[in-house]
Amino acid sequence: MLPSRRNGVGDSGSFVEPPLPQAAGYVIVIVIGFLIALIMMAITRVLKKTAGEDNNKTEMFMTANRTVGTGLTASAVISSWLWSTAMLGSTLVGYNFGVAGPFWFAAGCSPMIVFFSLLGIACKLRVPEAHTLLEIVRIRYGTQGHVVWIVLCLINNIIAVANMLLGASAAISALTGMHIIAATFLLPVGVVLYTFVGGIKATFLTDYFHTFVITILVCFFTIKVFLVPEIGTPQDMFDIIAKAGQIHPVDGNRDGSYLTMTSKGALLFGIIHILANFGLVIMDTGFFAKAFSAAPHAVVPGYIVGGIAYFAIPWCLGTIMSFAALSLEDTERFPTFPRRLSPTEVSNGLVLPYAAVAIAGKGGAVAVVLITFMAVTSTISAQVISVSSIISFDIYRQYFNKAAKDSDAIRWTHIGVVAFGIFSAAFSTALHYGNVDLGWTLYMLGVLTCPGIVPTVFTILWKRQSKLAAISSPILGMATGIGVWLGSAAALYGEISVATTGQTLPCVYGTVASAFSPALYSVVVTVIRPDNFDWASFRNERLAFTASSTSVADVSESDKNEKKTHDEYIQSYAADKAKLKRWGTIAAVWSLATFLGHWVLW
Repeated sequence: MLPSRRNGVGDSGSFVEPPLPQAAGYVIVIVIGFLIALIMMAITRVLKKTAGEDNNKTEMFMTANRTVGTGLTASAVISSWLWSTAMLGSTLVGYNFGVAGPFWFAAGCSPMIVFFSLLGIACKLRVPEAHTLLEIVRIRYGTQGHVVWIVLCLINNIIAVANMLLGASAAISALTGMHIIAATFLLPVGVVLYTFVGGIKATFLTDYFHTFVITILVCFFTIKVFLVPEIGTPQDMFDIIAKAGQIHPVDGNRDGSYLTMTSKGALLFGIIHILANFGLVIMDTGFFAKAFSAAPHAVVPGYIVGGIAYFAIPWCLGTIMSFAALSLEDTERFPTFPRRLSPTEVSNGLVLPYAAVAIAGKGGAVAVVLITFMAVTSTISAQVISVSSIISFDIYRQYFNKAAKDSDAIRWTHIGVVAFGIFSAAFSTALHYGNVDLGWTLYMLGVLTCPGIVPTVFTILWKRQSKLAAISSPILGMATGIGVWLGSAAALYGEISVATTGQTLPCVYGTVASAFSPALYSVVVTVIRPDNFDWASFRNERLAFTASSTSVADVSESDKNEKKTHDEYIQSYAADKAKLKRWGTIAAVWSLATFLGHWVLW
């Protein structure tokens, strides 16, 4: 499906014996999943008794009383974006394109995470009581805009979870022999349990734990690669990869080398990736939920630290492990020996698992299963919270019960957690049986996630975008993107199928159209029918069940702030306004510096 696949001939039907027994897969997915859930549930109970963090109150369940500090925010940002595809996908493109692939994967993620700090602090400044992005949209554009954004955000969450589950379940199945559908349905179970009980604070705590474990395992692989006799030193690996480029030249790379940044395939992937990821970040209400949960002084440093730190994981791990696969696939260590990896195995994200087995045997297989499990569960928890907040706040509270109390909102949040866990597994199963894999979703998801980028940024930062422009531009943009995507596939390859729509050029054209056409539509419509929104209007509507926002000056006073009247809260907001604006300036500078550093100066 992905062009520029390796030209090596391999029997895609050849069976590779899983290095681990099925029992290992079930133990990790079920036992460890339930163990983590039970630990998080116990911690939630302890925090309720000692710190008064009552998850039966909506403000605590959905926003952790807006008191999360910089460290937890940064780890949550990394973990939320540390999809299983970050490891599997970066290694996949490293194997296909060489050193340029993992770089463009990493550079396609970190700038927009840092940029989100600007959106996060702008939301804190203008809508300090918000729980979701959709509440902001509703206040500004009314019911029609609200419904459009609900659809856009749900599409984003659904395609994101499908992307994660497809890659993770394929990797776990290949390493343990566990049935791929069993893995797909069992992976979300533990997540649903601890999210059901602990809410967003539980996801922050598990994010910290997951990130810690993944860091240890990534360091293990980085060191272990150079302890393999067939590889030896970094210089030896360089020589092996240089030779591999001569034996199996990469189409579109300068001199066919794996060791060049001049790679047409990698550059096209980079364009798709950065645009798609802007959509995945900005249209993911989970990122907004974590920004709303952070204390005002923690939003900007948390997202900046998280964005910069995240860069190293897909860049370094993707490069090291893809080069390990290229170095060892002609040796008896490699699981597919004497053949090379088939295009199907590459597209299923099996480069990392097979490279891990080659360098560390069964221990490597266990490590990859753990990494995959930790990554997919932490990111699913963010998506589950995201969708449950939409169901509770933006659908139930707004259209079915405007007088909803804490108990009502919590009940529907719980319903949303369970329902989306089941739906995500079922949807991923349907895609699997439709012959859709990690490679296809990795390339096409931008077509569906990008139409809302510019209208959403304008909603938060540009007061002149009109209601008509906001409502029409993402709809027209998505229609344009899908039309260009499918039309390009038909024009270039003669048919519309899973195979042709997963090719690079249709995905590039479709993603670019989805991302940039809404900007044109929005500006043109706004010029014709302009608006001049008053930011103060955001604060006229009471969004919090109990005003629980925290002052920049004293974040430890959350319990007192919870009891503030709305008028007192507005006075507190006015006092903090200057500090929030200063954080906004810092966020803007860092956003520009990260983009220039990763995309231009490099």
